[in-house]
Amino acid sequence: MRESIFVYETDQEVIQFLRSFFKRRKNLRAEFVDDIASLKERVSQSKEKNRVCIVDVDALPKLKPSTVDCPVLLAIIPRSPQAGIRKAVRHGVENYLISPLQEEDLAFKIKTALERKKTIELLRKKTGMLQTIVDLTSLVTSTLDPQEILYLIVKKISQVIPVTRCSIIRIDRNGDYADVAATFESPTMGRIRLDLNKYPEIKKALISEKPVVIHDVATDPIMEKVRDIIFPLGIRSIVVIPIVFHEEVIGTLFLRTSRAGYAFSEYEIKLCNAIANASANALYNAFLFEKIEDEKTRLEKLAITDYLTGVYNIRYFYHRIKEEFSRAQRYTLPLSCLMLDIDLFKGINDRYGHRIGDIILREFAQLLKKHTRKSDVLARYGGEEFIMLLPQAAESGAVAKAEAMRAYVEKYRFRGLKGKKLLTVSIGVATYPSRSIKNMEDLISFADNALYTAKTGGRNRVMVYKP
Repeated sequence: MRESIFVYETDQEVIQFLRSFFKRRKNLRAEFVDDIASLKERVSQSKEKNRVCIVDVDALPKLKPSTVDCPVLLAIIPRSPQAGIRKAVRHGVENYLISPLQEEDLAFKIKTALERKKTIELLRKKTGMLQTIVDLTSLVTSTLDPQEILYLIVKKISQVIPVTRCSIIRIDRNGDYADVAATFESPTMGRIRLDLNKYPEIKKALISEKPVVIHDVATDPIMEKVRDIIFPLGIRSIVVIPIVFHEEVIGTLFLRTSRAGYAFSEYEIKLCNAIANASANALYNAFLFEKIEDEKTRLEKLAITDYLTGVYNIRYFYHRIKEEFSRAQRYTLPLSCLMLDIDLFKGINDRYGHRIGDIILREFAQLLKKHTRKSDVLARYGGEEFIMLLPQAAESGAVAKAEAMRAYVEKYRFRGLKGKKLLTVSIGVATYPSRSIKNMEDLISFADNALYTAKTGGRNRVMVYKP
């Protein structure tokens, strides 16, 4: 399926690059718009699920990402990235491209961001399913009345899935009849006797002890003998699920749901099956709760982690530096910031390619992470630049830390280069309190200025910002 790309950009050189890029990719369809209003209109009119918006970073104040139905919003940042990155982060945009654009970088960002969005949506869907089951198990353990438990199960299903009928059926294996033990219409409804000869879907589930799904009553051969009876009721789709515990049908209880109009989706069938399992096994509650907590943790980690390097992303860094700077001001504590940049990294990309460059970035990030304290905050700032926050670290301690990391990098043999070349890193250091540092932005800027001095002074060195 071709994915729609909507582009708003004012730089003609960038526009020319993007047009050339999309022209050579059959799986992407780009549409260029002249203003923000046109962008919003075209996105809202598009019916495709996979969409990407690429915009000039200066347009972000006019375009709130939360108001545009795009799984991915990429911001194009001009050649001086510092202010552009801050603007992107401030407006909630994690994905950005720094001009001049590179084809491989753009293709990788679009591909990775779309895959990441799909993964998040899948995890959220699974988390929703697990949350429903956890809610149900909490309900059924709130009472010792078996009848009330059965009613709570069917009621919960009717709340999360649109159904015409939903009931739990108690079956005598030796007979041709069954009783409706619970139905969502009423918690006090008396038992209703069923002739199983009129319910072939239940009989098949009883024999196979496996779920039976009738997607369309009009065409499914299982329903052939009772089709004339079912049709007047307006029922199209039926799901019958044995409630199983330790691989045995519990007392021949069956969950049966039906609906008119359209068939049950795969997600709904899975949800019904999961509810049946959860209601049969009270001990399963602990496992499900643990699983949903793990899913939540994964989602939270995904939201604050840089997709390439595995360290924190810049948005999380800004969140933490705000907290730490406030704490440092309140209690007069030292707070240091390191800005790190791999020396001559462009040469690595040019000589070995961006794939090797990405491998080097991951190795570099993990090397830094290995030599940081639990209280330190390491994040990818952009490109080959990284930033580190050192709470309660004075200037002398921060310099010692920076020198140690510089030495680690200088001696380390990166697997991506197969021993062909050693890398070095330049580091800028700034520390609060200082008469020149009034806020967290000053702390970051002065560390960046110190890094610039280190780069222009010969690289592979640590420089401290001095007013």
